Amino acid sequence: MLKLTRLAVVLILTAALAFWLGTQGKSKPTVTPRPSASAKPPEQLTIAQIYKNLAPSVVSIQASTPAKPDSLGTGVIVNADGTILTAFHVVKDATSIEVAFADGTRTSATVDKPDPAHDIASLTPDKLPQLVIPAVLGGGAAIGDPVIAIGNQLALIDSTTSGIVSGLDRTIQSEGGPELKGLIQFDAAVNPGSSGGPLVNAKGQTIGIVVALANPTGTGTFVGVGFAVPITTAAGGGRPPQL
Repeated sequence: MLKLTRLAVVLILTAALAFWLGTQGKSKPTVTPRPSASAKPPEQLTIAQIYKNLAPSVVSIQASTPAKPDSLGTGVIVNADGTILTAFHVVKDATSIEVAFADGTRTSATVDKPDPAHDIASLTPDKLPQLVIPAVLGGGAAIGDPVIAIGNQLALIDSTTSGIVSGLDRTIQSEGGPELKGLIQFDAAVNPGSSGGPLVNAKGQTIGIVVALANPTGTGTFVGVGFAVPITTAAGGGRPPQL
């Protein structure tokens, strides 16, 4: 029995050596590793996550004008120094402007850089909250991209709605103002009070400032067509901002 076992071991070793020698000089197959399951592109944020991240950057704007003593609009903080972007028509001819931050801080503000040609204005608040959280400014938009609008529509503070980009490079005639060109058209619900608020993409980046809605009935309420000034125009006075 012992002799047979030794013989079997010798035969096995001989066969293994022959196989190894036979494989030398032959090219080895190229193995392409499969991508790791963890190497996925970053997922889009949920609407709830986007709202939670952006809400501290959104402000309410109360403007008093000779025509409207109590006009409500929206703004978004775009710089660590507290600079706020809004729609120019929200603060046009204002005799006083009050800004309310997300933490409850209220302060007066002044128009720093009016840009009526694009219906955009930047505001400088007289006082800042303890924590200033600027919005993350995004890039371009494509038709069909999901978007979120946050604003104080119909005096309902921080209303959040969602939709898609419906069109690009739109031109409209603003009420009592200039013709606005290069606008983003979207179908997230906006109404009076939403003006000046951020239009946000699925990554949480502010891609535009809401300035108008279209309604053929003339009632001034939303029927599915809103417009925003692209952030490159709004933040750069018609030119891409210096990032």
